Amino acid sequence: MSSEPFPLHPPRIATETPVVGWREWVALPGIGLGAIRTKLDSGARTSSLRVESIEAYLDAGATCVRFHVRPRRNAARTVACSAPVVDRRRVTDSGGHREQRWFVLVEAALAGERFEMEMNLSERGTMRFPLLLGRSAVAGRFRIDPALSYTCPRPQRMPRPR
Repeated sequence: MSSEPFPLHPPRIATETPVVGWREWVALPGIGLGAIRTKLDSGARTSSLRVESIEAYLDAGATCVRFHVRPRRNAARTVACSAPVVDRRRVTDSGGHREQRWFVLVEAALAGERFEMEMNLSERGTMRFPLLLGRSAVAGRFRIDPALSYTCPRPQRMPRPR
């Protein structure tokens, strides 16, 4: 029997998963958006982008959406964006309200990482952060430390792919 009161465990091996704060700056270069204030929310399943005036259209037989994003809450300027649609389904928001939303696949950049994520487009102007990253985008890529904020460098404006 050991003289130690509790058995010793081997030390944990540190992972290479970047640690980020509960709010960060994220870029969405595929749709021409850089440096968007973002809330990382492991309680939300899907990611959501606050948009204005969504319009669906067909491009070579594929459904796409046009929309405008106001990168800052009270900014006068909006950015015109478009993306191909991957789905349209019902989403329940944090207040329990259900609504149909468009889902698009976009490239995101955070903490020096670039990755694709699915997000829905919300016309709810009451969201405090223009972008919410849900657990499906964050899981396995980042560890969220709720005591931290804006730990990553602010992304530079990225040119939109042609």
